[in-house]
Amino acid sequence: MTILIEDAKTQEYLASDGRWTKKPDQGASFATTRDAYAAAKIEPIGKFNIVLYFGDSKQFINMDHGSGKGG
Repeated sequence: MTILIEDAKTQEYLASDGRWTKKPDQGASFATTRDAYAAAKIEPIGKFNIVLYFGDSKQFINMDHGSGKGG
């Protein structure tokens, strides 16, 4: 299981290098949803989702949402 930041508009995931990717397996993983939410709030994006991603089953669970510095 990984905790990811998803751009709600583009449905891309924030990667460790600061770029955005369509592939959740390449997204930056956060230790907690609180850490992901804090990081997302300072990103230059509009609306975002914090999601749990289960790579084995390719399943997502939406945990939280909000707006970053661009929203």
